[in-house]
Amino acid sequence: MATNYAKYSQLINASTNYARRMKRLSNRIFGEVAIPTNPKSMKVVKIFSERPLHTNEEIIHYYPKHVETHALILKLRDYGLFRDEHQDFKDEMKRLRELRGKVKVWKRHLEEKKE
Repeated sequence: MATNYAKYSQLINASTNYARRMKRLSNRIFGEVAIPTNPKSMKVVKIFSERPLHTNEEIIHYYPKHVETHALILKLRDYGLFRDEHQDFKDEMKRLRELRGKVKVWKRHLEEKKE
């Protein structure tokens, strides 16, 4: 004696028009691909069925802590353990500007000196 589920599975595997329509409906209900498709389209289906990237912890915390890293690099540069060529260049340009007497005077600095 066959159970109702066995009868349903036999009906789904049959090649009748009704069986095909029921198979498509079942696939739509359970979130599967309704109509058989090629592997390239299945790749898109797989991508959309995965967890969204903005909720993935590995992607959210991928980049290092930039502020802390920058502060560490500045401290290492003060100790002479790290060479920042761009900052060295900016410091040299500032030094040469001071030697030529072309120092920029900011209003904010003038107010601080008065106090």
